[in-house]
Amino acid sequence: MKETDLDELEKGDLVRVNWFDASRGQALTIRGRLDIPVYSWGIYLGVLGQKRRHIVLAQNSFKLNKDLYDVDYTCIPLSFLESVIVVRKVELPEDVADLLLLSFTAGRRRIIKRRSINA
Repeated sequence: MKETDLDELEKGDLVRVNWFDASRGQALTIRGRLDIPVYSWGIYLGVLGQKRRHIVLAQNSFKLNKDLYDVDYTCIPLSFLESVIVVRKVELPEDVADLLLLSFTAGRRRIIKRRSINA
């Protein structure tokens, strides 16, 4: 595995993104360290955003029907990136990656209906 440029990635590639977190910390936990490395794995869906560009990774997908997926995702600002490594090319076919991206951009969400039992 080696580092790659974003323009070499294809939708559906399984990648590891090395980046630095910008979250709030407490003095006891970070002890003066501002650079907190994070490693995220997922299926590359693309780079999105108007004001700030983000790499979008699908981490879990739920196939609700033939053309509809619910997606757990991570969006990482490009300015936070340290490196991107392709773990496996074309882990997911591009047509399925397109459906995941469509479900993500459409903003649909999974609703679980539970049966109630009356005693």
